[in-house]
Amino acid sequence: MSHQMSNKKLQKIMTQPINLIFRFFTNKSRVQLWLYEQPDLRIEGRIMGFDEYMNMVLDDAEEIQLKKNTRVFVGRILLKGENISLIMSTGSSGNTAE
Repeated sequence: MSHQMSNKKLQKIMTQPINLIFRFFTNKSRVQLWLYEQPDLRIEGRIMGFDEYMNMVLDDAEEIQLKKNTRVFVGRILLKGENISLIMSTGSSGNTAE
């Protein structure tokens, strides 16, 4: 019985990846994306849309070259989900009520 209760508690606190991406999207959070097999290049921007394959449309996107310590503005882009290794919030939001 206690094993079933602990499973129910675990299910309540678990966050699905799609829900976290949706939260970044609805809060208009600025996110940084780490790219697969490109450790020296990051993409930063706001998620404007995404699908079940984690393909993303980013607005106000910037390419960040870590070795050169440079940022290049690239605007609105489509990034294929297969290129994404990690998504994290940069802490800044377009939502002033947040």
